[in-house]
Amino acid sequence: MTMTNSHKMSAVFIGGLLLTALVIFLISYGRAAGPAQPDLRNGDIIFQSLNSSAGEAIRLATNSRYSHCGMLFNQNNTWYVYEAIGPVKLTPLQEWVNRGIDREFEIKRLRDADKLLTKATLDKMLSVGKQLNGKEYDPQFGWSDARIYCSELVWKIYQRGAGVMLGNLQPLRDYNLDHHMVREAMQLRYGDSPPWEELMIAPQTIYECAELVTVAKS
Repeated sequence: MTMTNSHKMSAVFIGGLLLTALVIFLISYGRAAGPAQPDLRNGDIIFQSLNSSAGEAIRLATNSRYSHCGMLFNQNNTWYVYEAIGPVKLTPLQEWVNRGIDREFEIKRLRDADKLLTKATLDKMLSVGKQLNGKEYDPQFGWSDARIYCSELVWKIYQRGAGVMLGNLQPLRDYNLDHHMVREAMQLRYGDSPPWEELMIAPQTIYECAELVTVAKS
């Protein structure tokens, strides 16, 4: 059977419509799907910098890109960051990311997480976190549990819940305290009596910990 010219033109026209529809579908699907989301896990540690004088002082004193950190937890199929920025609390991940400078963040994970962060260990870490929930933020970076700051929260949950030390504590005197913004921040926090021997943990110390590997960043 042979096709007439009109039949051939109709076939070409229909083929063109199908191709156009396919292209439109693929473009629309790509836009809807968006970029691939990182493979998040409970216990991942997320870092960001905050646009504040306090955040800048922390970066200067610790030679760090980041001034704040928290820990990722999934609750009812929603990702949250467990953090100490006001009272210790869970903050929705997207809200947390939006708060950072240029929405930049980096996520790190324990190198041996598959082996070390078992369900039992994660449950214990969560229990430790619950004991600190609601504690007020500590602007003086003391090491007691009376008040808590961001990297202290992460460090204590890992140490008490998983037996993992994410870096070594350092006394205040060991940090870079020469910049005028750092000195001004210290004056506001301590007056004329800084606690030079108070042991502290900085976000940068955790960030540089050899036990952690980067799994995602913006």
